[in-house]
Amino acid sequence: MPPTSAPTASLVEVGSAVWRKSTFSGASNGCIEHAELTSDRRAIRDTKHREFGAIVFESSAWHAFVSSINSGTLPL
Repeated sequence: MPPTSAPTASLVEVGSAVWRKSTFSGASNGCIEHAELTSDRRAIRDTKHREFGAIVFESSAWHAFVSSINSGTLPL
């Protein structure tokens, strides 16, 4: 299967997104935040370094990633 290009999002969309911090980070800022974007995409960013931007995923890739973490099948 040929590689596909990563989805993109505008700076305005990422900047105006509603971000949620991972529940695993507790009171610290040592984790990630995620946001739902338009066109069925998700974005993640480093809580400590929001100024570095975000990585955008298709919703299906995000759900597969979260599912593999929850099931313990994510290869390390």
